[in-house]
Amino acid sequence: MSDAEDPELEVEADSPASFKAGAQVLRTALATIPMGPGVYRMLDARGDALYVGKARSLKRRVAQYLQWTRLPTRLQRMVAETRRVEIVVTHTEVEALLLESNLIKRLMPRFNVLLRDDKSFPYIAILRDHEFPQIAKHRGARVRPGDYFGPFASAGAVNQTLTALQRAFLLRSCSDAVFGNRTRPCLLFQIKRCSAPCVQRIAAEDYGRLVADARAFLAGRSREAQTALVEKMQAASAALDFEGAALYRDRIRALTQIQSRQDINLEGVGDADVIAIHQAGGASAIQVFFFRGGRNCGNRPYFPKHDRTLDAAEVLASFVGQFYDDKPPPELVLLSHDVPEHDLLEAALSEKAGHRVYIHAPERGEKRKAIEHAVTNAKEALARRSVDDARQGELLEGVARVFGLPGPPQRIEVYDNSHIMGREAIGAMIVAGPEGLMKGAYRKFNIRNLKSAANPDGIEPGDDFGMMREVFTRRFARALKEDPDRSGSTWPDLVLVDGGEGQLAAATGALAELGIDDVVLVGVAKGPDRDAGRERFFRAGQAPFQLPPNDPVLFFLQRLRDEAHRFAIGGHRARRSALIHGSALDEIAGIGPKRKKALLLHFGSARAVARAGLADLQAVAGIDAATARKIYDHFQGPG
Repeated sequence: MSDAEDPELEVEADSPASFKAGAQVLRTALATIPMGPGVYRMLDARGDALYVGKARSLKRRVAQYLQWTRLPTRLQRMVAETRRVEIVVTHTEVEALLLESNLIKRLMPRFNVLLRDDKSFPYIAILRDHEFPQIAKHRGARVRPGDYFGPFASAGAVNQTLTALQRAFLLRSCSDAVFGNRTRPCLLFQIKRCSAPCVQRIAAEDYGRLVADARAFLAGRSREAQTALVEKMQAASAALDFEGAALYRDRIRALTQIQSRQDINLEGVGDADVIAIHQAGGASAIQVFFFRGGRNCGNRPYFPKHDRTLDAAEVLASFVGQFYDDKPPPELVLLSHDVPEHDLLEAALSEKAGHRVYIHAPERGEKRKAIEHAVTNAKEALARRSVDDARQGELLEGVARVFGLPGPPQRIEVYDNSHIMGREAIGAMIVAGPEGLMKGAYRKFNIRNLKSAANPDGIEPGDDFGMMREVFTRRFARALKEDPDRSGSTWPDLVLVDGGEGQLAAATGALAELGIDDVVLVGVAKGPDRDAGRERFFRAGQAPFQLPPNDPVLFFLQRLRDEAHRFAIGGHRARRSALIHGSALDEIAGIGPKRKKALLLHFGSARAVARAGLADLQAVAGIDAATARKIYDHFQGPG
């Protein structure tokens, strides 16, 4: 029987017309979709991903979406919106699962379970590229050779542990540059957090033993390290070296401090992650506890976005795949629920890690106690999140009431500028919604149209109104281009501008030139003497007004404005810092790092390059006559 005759490919007659349109797209795609494993993507009319899935047989899996009565409501809606299907063929189903997790995190399809995880985890590193290894907090790629221990759930957890480790093992934390230039011990030596190898207060052999002890402790052999310190303390005391004994006592206390902070441990387990889910009201909270060497390295809550009808096991399975997409899994992953396709997920994590990974849902013993502890934390986190969401919902309803919106805004954009006398000018946009601040949607705008000799009609330095016009023109011209029908979620329901009537008029004028007259614009100006709490709100064609000083909506709007101000100042400072550390040579087209280095080595500074004559410039290796003329004209002007 051919695929065209396969009854599974027939669209059910009683399905709605909208579903039939999407189903026809799937039927057409099935003619060329192979039977083997791979990943499929359902795309809407704009080309955005609606859903990403993996399959052992792509053809059979996609064909299942034609069966209207067997699909849950969310997948019926997904098929109805589908206008294109894309596939990636893989060698195995394990490869398909790994690719699926990667694509879901990257594309964020709205019909998948979505993990919003934009933070990297900190580690403790003992680096091995120096005679006296450094101990340090580390994030990001592991470019330096060393031993990395973690992850830790937060910067606070790793900082506390790092401080205690310095007291216990006296390892240096300074950079190699600082280490190489010390002539006397630093303060850390005085407060007994470093052995001062930089000024030979400890021999390399003795320092090496400290490093070995620290590695053993972080690798889980804490009892071994502590026993060795106790023996040394007793030996020092027996030898009447009470000062040395006191030092060992303090180091033992530091190790005990690390261990005493753990409210639950997994003795004899080694490295494991405990992942537990709790559901209520169609929402989920997932707690991840990190255990390394049997010790608790902290925990972090997650609130994945998903359809309310999905059960805990389905959400947990999708979460685990996405969670380990960009981080190495430990040898053991303990789950609160047994998940679908357990063996496949286990094989995928093992392939990613390069070692065997076991996934287990324990039912008794110490491991089950760890799961129950994580479930309790997940339950509490979801309760707190529900309260926060309710408060956020009340605030958004208040905002709608204050500004006469038809309903609580789903997207609020706030704009501010930052500059010093017009220099390094930055426009900033922050975004907030029902889930709070949406930092992934923040944007910075380097002000481009500034007045100069080459651009006499540009914005005058310090012209806040002109800067605001440019920011609004660029932001909303792009919105018109990318989403003219406003079918996506990138159009704001409310726009706040930091400033009074002038800034509001500039923003209104920019939108009017683009033909946009239905975006709600509000100017927020501080009161007399710039007192917070006496803000005035401006609307086009209306008299300015104030809110009561104790109004929660006022506090909410103040926080949004302050966040926009913080973000704008941060962008301005970053740009100014880059300019300070840059060079005038960076402004010349065609002068890359190699030529820039040759010029600086030849002349000694960018200022000397600026004063150089043509003949002098041509004498530099790699600088031909045309390039020398370009450099000369840049600094001296064309002759």
